[in-house]
Amino acid sequence: VSKDLLKLKSDADYTVIQHPLYSHFGEKMERSKAEELLGLEKGMKNILFFGLIRTYKGLDILLEAFGMLPGDGYQLIIAGEPYGSFDKYQAIIDSLPGKDRIHMSLKYIKDSEVKDYFSAADLAVLPYRSATQSGISSVAYHFEVPMVVTDVGGLRETIGDRGTGLVSPECTPEAICKEILRFFCSPTIKQECINNIRLEKDRLSWETFARNLTDFIGQL
Repeated sequence: VSKDLLKLKSDADYTVIQHPLYSHFGEKMERSKAEELLGLEKGMKNILFFGLIRTYKGLDILLEAFGMLPGDGYQLIIAGEPYGSFDKYQAIIDSLPGKDRIHMSLKYIKDSEVKDYFSAADLAVLPYRSATQSGISSVAYHFEVPMVVTDVGGLRETIGDRGTGLVSPECTPEAICKEILRFFCSPTIKQECINNIRLEKDRLSWETFARNLTDFIGQL
């Protein structure tokens, strides 16, 4: 947006302040309780795809990546309302050997239900084909859930460069699968991401946003 502004007025006064976190979804609950509510098998590695299902968000890419994961220790949780037909995704699911480990809530997720999904998740995956930013990343921050994202829009800058998740260099099933495996196979990446998310939660608070905005106004 700052680049767009400068195209219109090259000498404009401006500041860049990232949108604060969404914090109205309640507190994170115990993982076991969330798994019970969602009917998930316990003791698995839980991967979450959350939000409105649209072509650019790459659910098909994640489904194919999920099919490449070794063993049967992974569960995929899909939570969101399809924007159009779900048939092409269902066809991929039906072809996967681990389709019984894919749990779907194909509906609009109420604010009161959001915590159920993020409390159960080890990792949120945003396999987007295109994007500027993502509101889902803000929700993941609130619940301290690390992410795997693709290198589109500002996702590398706001997630990869901040150490709150891993960035896939390519928007392909193979590349997404590789980053998921890297996350789960490392004994330290998850905790490092959570520690960095906690730092970001302070930086991206509404209090910080208001302070930075009023400081900027005071400089004009």
